[in-house]
Amino acid sequence: MPKRKIYVASSWRNTFYNEVVCKLREVGHKVYDFRNPPSGDAGFKWSCVSPDFMEWTPQQYRNMLQHPKAIRQFQNDIEAMESCDTCVIVLPCGRSAHTEAGWFAGKGKKTVAYIPEKQEPELMYKLFDAVCCSMEELIKELE
Repeated sequence: MPKRKIYVASSWRNTFYNEVVCKLREVGHKVYDFRNPPSGDAGFKWSCVSPDFMEWTPQQYRNMLQHPKAIRQFQNDIEAMESCDTCVIVLPCGRSAHTEAGWFAGKGKKTVAYIPEKQEPELMYKLFDAVCCSMEELIKELE
């Protein structure tokens, strides 16, 4: 039986993400992988909605939040967030991952920042239960 149900919040560009997901599963945790959601969908990227997503106006951006692909992935993610008891935010990452981690912290669920390499300091990580700087620290914190 899994020790924890963990939501790993990060970025598609994060090179540490796969290692974190694999290591946490190896030690017995159940881990949600946004890149491979259980629905069988390919993980969501805005480029799947429109190749010119970086050119959208604020109004187009707001409208595209209602695109069926965006709605489906949001449902995948929010259902996983609701079912998980823990969030590990893996830096570096962007706005969505920080929003997810803030949601977990606000819900009183265990929230841990994993910072495997030098980053710009952020004071508000004090909201989280822990800040870990190595995989060993992270695994120990989640015991």
